[in-house]
Amino acid sequence: MYTEKVMDHFANPRNVGEIADANAVGEVGNATCGDIMKIYMKIENDVIVDIKFKTFGCGAAIATSSMATELIKGKTVSEALSLTNKAVVEALDGLPPAKIHCSVLAEEAVKAAIADYYKRIGKEVDFVLDCDGCCATCHKHGEHH
Repeated sequence: MYTEKVMDHFANPRNVGEIADANAVGEVGNATCGDIMKIYMKIENDVIVDIKFKTFGCGAAIATSSMATELIKGKTVSEALSLTNKAVVEALDGLPPAKIHCSVLAEEAVKAAIADYYKRIGKEVDFVLDCDGCCATCHKHGEHH
């Protein structure tokens, strides 16, 4: 059911915890399944120098949180903004269809944290915080797939 990479990131999640002096914090939740994800970032000179997460949720939610932090650690803010749930799923070698919605949380939490950072430094949030509906499982957009 789950790939080896998903199981590894679930059993041995990377970057778990909080950053006391984080200058970017984002928290998102999925009312459908009850998963909650909080991401903490330390951004210096437009680079994510440290990132941690705390996720309350299923194994897929934890694995996608872990993988997302690995994919953007050390990257610029603009590179992090281009992270998609599809890229997270691909990096994990796939997720079962019923669990694809878990990957959306990672993308949304990253964007929420960067929006928080932008507000702290007085920069306009020039990107959409909501998911793009590409996973077609959450019914967020009024359509039942």
